[in-house]
Amino acid sequence: MFCPNCGQQQVSQEIKFCSRCGFPLGLVAEILAHGGFLPQLADLYKSKKIFTKSNGIKFGLIWFLFWSFLLTPLLAIAGGDEIVAVTAVLGFVGGIIIMILSVLFLQNEPKNLQDGYLNQKENMMPANLKANRTQSALPPQQTQPAQSYVPPGNVWKSADTGDLVHPHSVTENTTKLLKKEE
Repeated sequence: MFCPNCGQQQVSQEIKFCSRCGFPLGLVAEILAHGGFLPQLADLYKSKKIFTKSNGIKFGLIWFLFWSFLLTPLLAIAGGDEIVAVTAVLGFVGGIIIMILSVLFLQNEPKNLQDGYLNQKENMMPANLKANRTQSALPPQQTQPAQSYVPPGNVWKSADTGDLVHPHSVTENTTKLLKKEE
């Protein structure tokens, strides 16, 4: 296992902290052992709540449509004058009240359930965490022959002889200036 923070390869899977940067690895090892997700969070994803904001709004709309457009006309055809008025008011006002109370007091459904997150179990790990088995973590080894070595750029060649000459330091030139004034 490699540390996700610094890339240091760890000696074993049981190490709790990275040996280089100190990053806590206990949770990372558990995520890797369970295929990219935590089993403790599986219950959150599986338990779908019935009383959510969107379900409350849907129920309020169905209530309104049923009482106002289905039951009220049927009772009007049957001949009940007073009951028609009651069902019309009950359907309209009851549907509006249910929708308002749903918006105010019910919680939203978890986003992962709306997106069908559980149906994509094998794709639960983000793409940037999946390892490409054919490609190694490090770039390929590169060698440089000794003959192609070029010394660092702070070495100069003398214009007269072509020999390598090291430049004088700034303090050495300044010291020479001070000696001339004395």
